Amino acid sequence: MTDISNIGVYTSGGDAPGMNAAIRAVVKTALYYKLEVTGIRLGYEGMISGDMHTMTLKSVGNIIHRGGTVLKTARSEEFRTDEGKQKAYRQLKRFGIDALVAIGGDGTFTGANKFGDMFGIPVIGIPATIDNDLKGTDFTIGYDTALNTVLKSVDQIRDTAESHDRLFIVEVMGRESGMIAMRAGIAAGAEAVMLPEIKNNLEPLFARLEDSRHHKSSKILIVSEGQEIGGGFEIGRIIKEKFPQYDTRVSVLGHMQRGGHPSCTDRVLASRFGVAAVEGLMEGRTQEMVGVRHHDIVYVPLHEAILQPSELDMNMLKIIDLLS
Repeated sequence: MTDISNIGVYTSGGDAPGMNAAIRAVVKTALYYKLEVTGIRLGYEGMISGDMHTMTLKSVGNIIHRGGTVLKTARSEEFRTDEGKQKAYRQLKRFGIDALVAIGGDGTFTGANKFGDMFGIPVIGIPATIDNDLKGTDFTIGYDTALNTVLKSVDQIRDTAESHDRLFIVEVMGRESGMIAMRAGIAAGAEAVMLPEIKNNLEPLFARLEDSRHHKSSKILIVSEGQEIGGGFEIGRIIKEKFPQYDTRVSVLGHMQRGGHPSCTDRVLASRFGVAAVEGLMEGRTQEMVGVRHHDIVYVPLHEAILQPSELDMNMLKIIDLLS
């Protein structure tokens, strides 16, 4: 057991449903073990400016169901510099913080890893990103909720598509990761999905659309925003040129995928991660990310989580091909 007395907790980067549940779990676990907890607002920006406050049980009352993050989040260019990190460390010392829990994605963990290297302060990461693109964990906080948001939207879009015999191209988030598009495509019964990780040859898509033209009244194509050919509107333009007979429409779901009440799965996952983060720090762990593999809690070095890209499950791609 290490001599930790005050844990600083912060959220950084893009928000994800379930971040509040993770904050709650960190605070309640730390207080259970008679540790102090300091909330750092606005991520690394707040760490630099000293925007921090002591957290109590009252601080996390009635937040487990809320989307977003009560600690707010922001990106910080200043923290990328050594001078910015020095300012942040001085503020942590001023507030008596001797360990950190970082809640976020790869950018958050990159900063936390470098910060830990520079100053030797213990830090544990909690993965919270709707993209589910961190190596070493089967799931990240926010992914399940985002998937359910996408699926509900696609189901509603299909109602309109069937009523008007339309082809709908639905663009979902995922600049570098196609995890959302892949699973949503299977669950929604999409004709095809287009992913950043896969070189997109349009000929198979054209063949599939030609075949489905004769026996399906509605067609759904799900596109990750970061796939190589372009976003939903560019794909729509190409398809319209190839199939002018289609009534083609494009729907960009955008930031609605980040919001909303976290699902039961995300609330439970965030709670498990929050407890494991505090207990990991107490055990002397540092510069590791809490993850879950095959339902078990694991700890993964931060540099492994952020430097190795997540891998698509090729069996899931096969399912899309078989069932489309």
